[in-house]
Amino acid sequence: MNEENFIPTHSHKEVANGEVKARCSSNIALVKYWGKYDFQLPANPSISYTLTNSFTETSITFKKSNDFSVELYLDNQFQEKFSSKIYTYFLSLKRFLPFIDSYSYSIYTKNSFPHSSGIASSASGFGALAKCLMEMSEMLGEITTEEFKLMKASFLARMGSGSACRSIYSGLAIWGKNSDIPSSSDLYAVSFPFEIAPIFKEMQDTILLVDEGQKQVSSTVGHSLMNGHPYADLRFKEASKNLSDMSQVLQSGDLEQFGKIVEHEALSLHAMMMTSSPAYILFKPNTLAILDKIWKFRRESNTHLYFTLDAGANVHLLYPEKEKGLIFSFIKNDLLKYTENGNLILDKVIF
Repeated sequence: MNEENFIPTHSHKEVANGEVKARCSSNIALVKYWGKYDFQLPANPSISYTLTNSFTETSITFKKSNDFSVELYLDNQFQEKFSSKIYTYFLSLKRFLPFIDSYSYSIYTKNSFPHSSGIASSASGFGALAKCLMEMSEMLGEITTEEFKLMKASFLARMGSGSACRSIYSGLAIWGKNSDIPSSSDLYAVSFPFEIAPIFKEMQDTILLVDEGQKQVSSTVGHSLMNGHPYADLRFKEASKNLSDMSQVLQSGDLEQFGKIVEHEALSLHAMMMTSSPAYILFKPNTLAILDKIWKFRRESNTHLYFTLDAGANVHLLYPEKEKGLIFSFIKNDLLKYTENGNLILDKVIF
């Protein structure tokens, strides 16, 4: 598949007005995408779990207009900055959605989790927008299969936020070309194409909200710091190998190797930020305290509790459902005190 496959070959019909709605979950990357080239293309492949309880709900009302405009409301509050950003994003899609600038749009969106705090709100946000736009395109006459509809939604979401392309799919999603994943592409994400060991279909994700404020550095700025980074090439090669290894792990059911890769990937992401120019430290003191507690608990309990992080201070705790009782007692008794206001999100993967 190439970009031309996503250009409609028919004319869209016109409607006076309409409304579309969509929900899209956030995702947590197991192998991290960090760095890009050209227009939102990944410097390395990545794989993520799509979550259940961390999601964005979006509705778009649109009406035919000679004055293309976008108004975005987050939690019913008008957002001038985001409205301008989505205006530009919509225009970037005209080649693939020719009708896009023939309407005015009012967008209402809300998250089930804190915005801009390292829980991939841009992924679920742009994923929900892309799903809405595909619903609108179908309403205006685009004929497509369900498989292609998801693929094009992933393609459109990627143009707004790279990781958003993975959120379109439930379960495990891969974005970025990798020789061990035949269907993989830089243009859009795909579902993990192999049979997954049962243990990995029931993984829990408890998110410890160490810092509910906005991130110190945006993902866009963070990705740009990989340009000219002294360790970038090595990192890109390592991530590609880790994805190939993770593919085998997910099929075999090797929990310990899963944890080794996931934690190494999380720390590698933050190491790249700490060695960039300028350098950023996205950990908080409580983040480090949590990681130390996890390592100690795992040694003493022989459980399969692992951590990962996005580009922020919050900690995702990944563990199998069958060990939930003991692990959640540890979370409640030993880790909750390190969160902001005792807040966490109980989540799990969607299959």
